[in-house]
Amino acid sequence: METTVLAAQTLCTSLIAAWLTLGVRDNVLYPSVNETYTAEVMEMARLKAEYPEAYAPIAHRAITNRRTQQFAFRLVVTAESVAALILWIGVVALIMGLAGAASADTGRSIAMIGTMLFTAVWAGFLIVGNHFCYWFCHEGAQNTHYQMTLWGIGTLILLAVG
Repeated sequence: METTVLAAQTLCTSLIAAWLTLGVRDNVLYPSVNETYTAEVMEMARLKAEYPEAYAPIAHRAITNRRTQQFAFRLVVTAESVAALILWIGVVALIMGLAGAASADTGRSIAMIGTMLFTAVWAGFLIVGNHFCYWFCHEGAQNTHYQMTLWGIGTLILLAVG
């Protein structure tokens, strides 16, 4: 049973590592795809256009400075990159644990750190998005952030089982 649990932990960690790596790749190669929407949320542009009565009392929260928006996006990509790197290190350590070449607990610990970072990125989007009231006009993004947060929490729970 221990080997099966360790194999499941390895698989699940590798899946979130792969998913996040693809996201980092696209954010590095095609930054305008996500950076545009990050800036839009920070500007609260859709909220201002579609719900002006809701926007009015919280308009002071909007961040329209492009440098600040771009800095925030780069900060997120950096956090995602660090999380992806640690996740992959965790996957390698888990594989080594499966092969008996290293401690499975070390692999789990590294994988948990990467998974905590993964989860923190998406929970961070939920928190910051809440500040900018993105549920008004960016429901798809909010739903994705919830799903990724839950995926991270589920993986953390699986890693804690071992």
